[in-house]
Amino acid sequence: MEVILLEDVKSLGKKGELVKVNEGYARNFLLKKNLGIEATAKNKNDLKLQKQHEAKLAKEKLEAAKAFAEEMKEKSITVSIRIGSGGRSFGSVSTKELAVAAKEQLGYELDKKKMVLQDPIKSPGIFTLPIKLHPKVTGELKVIVKEV
Repeated sequence: MEVILLEDVKSLGKKGELVKVNEGYARNFLLKKNLGIEATAKNKNDLKLQKQHEAKLAKEKLEAAKAFAEEMKEKSITVSIRIGSGGRSFGSVSTKELAVAAKEQLGYELDKKKMVLQDPIKSPGIFTLPIKLHPKVTGELKVIVKEV
């Protein structure tokens, strides 16, 4: 019997897959617990249409992320850091501060967890901050750090 899985089932398959199983397993476990539905012609067609719709949405998200990355290239944010005598800084600029500055200065809602900061920013200057906007797209934002 062929079944379309509605949820991930361990050692059988992922959500949306068409799998072939024994009738007893399908009727007594998968269908009873709403883990799958019988693979009729209508259900197969619905699955195909749903996958096409998901692919279209994924493509639109990718295009939006690419456009946002292009827009971000031209923008910059400014943050301040306290510098003591001898040129030593008090702490560093965190991704949380950068996210807040991006929201205040540019109006961008950037997730601090998606910012890739290799080394902490501890000195004034101009830095390029990579931001993961999409699994396939990484944007860059220019960060200007000034001394207070």
